[in-house]
Amino acid sequence: MHLQGPRLILRPLTPEDQAAVFALNSDPAVMRHFAAPMTRDESDAWVARLIAHQQTRGFSFGAVDLPGAGCIGVVGLLEVPWQAPFTPAVEIGWRIAPAHQRHGFAEEAARLALAHGFGRLGLERIVAFTPPVNEPSWRLMERLEMQRQGDFEHPRLPEGHRLRRHLWYQVTREAWLAARGLD
Repeated sequence: MHLQGPRLILRPLTPEDQAAVFALNSDPAVMRHFAAPMTRDESDAWVARLIAHQQTRGFSFGAVDLPGAGCIGVVGLLEVPWQAPFTPAVEIGWRIAPAHQRHGFAEEAARLALAHGFGRLGLERIVAFTPPVNEPSWRLMERLEMQRQGDFEHPRLPEGHRLRRHLWYQVTREAWLAARGLD
């Protein structure tokens, strides 16, 4: 999976990406809508799980490479590993370094991931989820033609946690193709 966009490349993560990914995962601004920033060990373990997912499933979150800047984030597709009203499912997700946010890089990479998911991978549906306070993320979901389906209590966050309630969105292969006149 080396996907070329107008400004960036979306490629599989490697162990060499651990430092760049840790910079994302330990940044309070990037992780403000997650339970907590990650330690180095947690981040490295996450990268290892993503690499394993790529090797076993043929897709995962990948490195977003910007020529001249290197890895500026992670974007991609991942099987949801816990139960929710919409599982089993494949999610799309993104994390972009603060210096590169609000430049359309997450959207560009997410569009590449969606095309890959509905094209080569032949997925029937892709979901996304985020806490309601993460307006930039759910606005991006809407720009990606995803439709809000409802909300749910995230099972990996404790009762009463300020981020436990999440919105969830989805787009089907049929809707994605129809929006492109490819039905």
